[in-house]
Amino acid sequence: MNSMNIQKTALVSIVGRPNVGKSTLTNALVGDKVAITSNKPQTTRTRICGILNRDNIQYVLMDTPGLHRPRSRLGDYMVKIVQDSISDVDVVLLLVEPVHRIGLPEEALIQRLKETGLPCILVINKIDTIPKEALLSVISLYQNAHPFKAVVPISARKQEGLDSLLQEMAHFAAEGPQLFPDDMTSDQPERQIVAEIVREKLLQCLEREIPHGTAVEVTKFTERDNGIIDLHVTIYCEKASHKGIIIGKGGAMMKKIAQLAREDIEKFMGTKVYLETWVKVKENWRDNQIWMRNFGYGE
Repeated sequence: MNSMNIQKTALVSIVGRPNVGKSTLTNALVGDKVAITSNKPQTTRTRICGILNRDNIQYVLMDTPGLHRPRSRLGDYMVKIVQDSISDVDVVLLLVEPVHRIGLPEEALIQRLKETGLPCILVINKIDTIPKEALLSVISLYQNAHPFKAVVPISARKQEGLDSLLQEMAHFAAEGPQLFPDDMTSDQPERQIVAEIVREKLLQCLEREIPHGTAVEVTKFTERDNGIIDLHVTIYCEKASHKGIIIGKGGAMMKKIAQLAREDIEKFMGTKVYLETWVKVKENWRDNQIWMRNFGYGE
């Protein structure tokens, strides 16, 4: 977006159960690949900010990890982020699926909203998957549970209902200076976004449990005179057997992951990228505070 006359800002926290479409919504609103998406739960580990300038308002979107029961230190850290992010914001978006029951994660989040008294917009995602009349019963179910400021049905994947959502969010913008420059779509350093894109491809290509035991570190990020970017990326996994699976027969799996990642990184960076990858074993890194900090999941 070109330079704008930003007079207001809105800090918006997007919360919901794992896999409800928080990252897809962030990306749809910002129009850039800021948060990684995957059909496996617990993909987002840190608070990724998407930044959107519309009319005279700058929206800062905080995409949080899905609320789940922690099973490791990494899990504890993810739950803490969710709790911290339902405070100090102008409005919360509670993202839910169009099913006729309020699950435990939603109950916990609604309870948290009652405690903080923060205004909340209920966003019902994936409306393209149900008939219209089924939607009405979901709306009344939630309206009985909490006094939401608005209810907006959307399909983040099909980009339906996003304008209505922005109109509702605009009510909560506060007078104040622009927080981020015009051309910025995320507060994450480029290195971090590159690491997240590689992790997204691991989640896409690998079965079940292995990707959650992986961490990605960008060890080299340099730009040549001609604009080509050289990247060295190390993928850490928890077991030697996992390393074999990530590399694949004759290196085929790693090649596939690297190729998919490189294509997305080139789109994001807008330039040609030369990517080299390594896989190393780091046993139980998720329960080691030093390694957690190294991979950016520390306090």
